[in-house]
Amino acid sequence: MNNNNTENPKAFISYSWSSPEHEEWVLELAEELVENGVGVIIDKWNLREGNDKYAFMEKMVTEESIKKVICICDRLYAEKADGREGGVGTETQIITPELYSKVEQQKFVAVIAEVDDDGNPYLPTFLKNRIYIDMSSTELRTNNLEQLLRWIFDKPLHRKPQIGKPPDYLFKERKVLGTTSRYCQAIEALKQNKNTAPGFCQEYFDTFADNLEIFRIKREAGKEFDDQVIENIEEFLPYRNECVDLFMAIARFRPDTEMYDIIHRFFESILPYGFRPQGITSGFEDDYDNFKFILNELFIYAIASLLKNEIFDGVNQLLEQEYYFQLESYDEPESRMASYSRFNFYPRSFLIRNERLNVRHLDPMADMHKKRATRNDLLFNDVMQAEFILFLRSVLILLKEGHWFPNSLLYKSLRSAPSPTPFEIFARAQSESYFNRMKIVLGINNKDKLLELIKEYQNHPRELPQWRFNKINLEAFMNFNQLATKP
Repeated sequence: MNNNNTENPKAFISYSWSSPEHEEWVLELAEELVENGVGVIIDKWNLREGNDKYAFMEKMVTEESIKKVICICDRLYAEKADGREGGVGTETQIITPELYSKVEQQKFVAVIAEVDDDGNPYLPTFLKNRIYIDMSSTELRTNNLEQLLRWIFDKPLHRKPQIGKPPDYLFKERKVLGTTSRYCQAIEALKQNKNTAPGFCQEYFDTFADNLEIFRIKREAGKEFDDQVIENIEEFLPYRNECVDLFMAIARFRPDTEMYDIIHRFFESILPYGFRPQGITSGFEDDYDNFKFILNELFIYAIASLLKNEIFDGVNQLLEQEYYFQLESYDEPESRMASYSRFNFYPRSFLIRNERLNVRHLDPMADMHKKRATRNDLLFNDVMQAEFILFLRSVLILLKEGHWFPNSLLYKSLRSAPSPTPFEIFARAQSESYFNRMKIVLGINNKDKLLELIKEYQNHPRELPQWRFNKINLEAFMNFNQLATKP
């Protein structure tokens, strides 16, 4: 174990001549320490005829070159130390002031060579409060030799790591939407089925929409913009979860047309965040990429929340009604109505980041959705199911903005994924009565419309969403062959 690059520390062994067997025990330990690179000093090796034994003991205890003092504690050592008898008593008189006069004393250690009938170590009074190394049995001696060596060489097994740099976010002002109190009021009113529930929900959504502006990104010199986008989105996560909590509460406690209208108006109010704000006539296309992801994610989770609770009429209302929004053009404001596909944003900075970091992910948007699927009540499979519904409906009714591209379905379409299985609501829809309940979310009246869609894709007038060689398995995901086949 000796390392030529490591200084050999000097260690003095203090012990009692209790018996020939004990003396042999101490000498064997000394030899082991020497073999492991320790410069051991012990009376049998270093104290010669004619030497002053008391001066020798004082030098061993007080001299700075002696880095460690090992006190081998057995019954006789403890008795002599406490009684100030013999050489041990003299050493005790020298050691005690050294121990208590220095605040941080790492020079002395007790090594236990003997315990009493109750298993308690024999320790002199001056060492009672110090951590010791137990070598009172053959097994403990073998196991704890490393502990003793680590103490001698000041190489503890558990070392405090070097202090690092504080994380940047500690020094950034935390963005606060100011929605917490309104959230609590809305949740409580929903759970108690109060008449004030719609009003409290409306106040929450209005505050959310008004204050979302605080998440607008200002480009920082010397910092990659895609890093800013990712940090911003991560900082938004608690508010995403807060909003989704409210979607889930509405689905469970107040699923009615009035509440669906409130959610619809909320999405109308935040839709402009995905575009250039009024009064701004310059900038980059990806300046609003954080908002594009936030809007996309919130809409998917709103649909997922309603689907999870089988609120199919609510899903239909959010997908059937168009969304009014106003954009600032170069000449004058432009007002329009748009389908839900308007929320199918794709942040360009995700693609830029993919190239810059050379990660070459098939779909960075899918990766982000999967990474953020951290809720216990809405799993990533629920997110994919919501996107599958959004995609299917968009191609079935030919939305004017085009179909919804279901990015998250990459993970269900990968060739390495398990055999394709249907999403939950389609698995349940083998029941004809269940199919008749859920078909409203697809905007169809019967199964025939789905068969027409499958044939269109088979005949290639349309291309299914795909990622290289990974393609959506339309029939399997919708459980087509089993739909409405049972009562």
